[in-house]
Order: sequence, then structure tokens, then C-alpha cells
Amino acid sequence: MSTPKILIVDDEPNMLKVTELSLRRGDYELIVGCNGLEAIELAEREQPSLIVMDVLMPELDGLGALRLLKQSPKTAPIPVILLTGRGHNLTQQDAEGSGASLLLTKPFSPKQLLAEAKRLIDAQAPPAPTP
Repeated sequence: MSTPKILIVDDEPNMLKVTELSLRRGDYELIVGCNGLEAIELAEREQPSLIVMDVLMPELDGLGALRLLKQSPKTAPIPVILLTGRGHNLTQQDAEGSGASLLLTKPFSPKQLLAEAKRLIDAQAPPAPTP
């Protein structure tokens, strides 16, 4: 079985590093992008098992990228965790309405991010064959 890929997208290098370090504890291949346009391109090319994406980014924000990802049959099934800063008025309902699986507020708990990533990736894995 191949190692699940997680696409991490954030325009802030420090947040990118924190997110990477949080997910590196799992057995995942990590792919990194820095804006919404890159997120779409990488998601189509790499077909990750999960996308963890910031909401506020230049060029194309996380919500715009999410909407485009959910419109494409190739990327629509990929679960997305949106990350947002405190004070941003995005609610869990808004995020889910746009197609996100989860909304986490920065600063987030690295353990929670890893647990949610594992839960979302495991939920889409085919069941193991029974002997």
C-alpha cells in the first residue's frame, strides 16, 4: 500500500513549517504549496489523500481554491481541512458549505491536526480484506 500524500498550502512560511512538523509525525508524504492556484495545480497532479489549506492567501484564497477543487471530478473527492486565523469571520458551517471537511483556527493543536488528518484519510481508505 502506498504512503498517503497530504498537500499543505499556506502563504506564511512559519505556518507552513508548523503544519509540516505537525503532520510529519504521521506516516505521510508531504507536498507543499503557497497559494490557491498552486493548490489546484498540485492537487490535480499529485492526487493527495488530504489537503490542509489556509483561507487567507494571495492570488486565490483558500475558499476560492476549495470551490474550484470541488467542481473538478478529479479533485472533488479529496477531503480538505481549512485553516483560519483568529478574528476571521468564517464559521464551520460556511466552511462545510463550501466543501471543507473541517475548519481549524490558528493556532491549532498539532495533535488535533494530526488526529483529524488521520481520521479523514482513514475514512476514505478501502476496508481491509477479511480472511
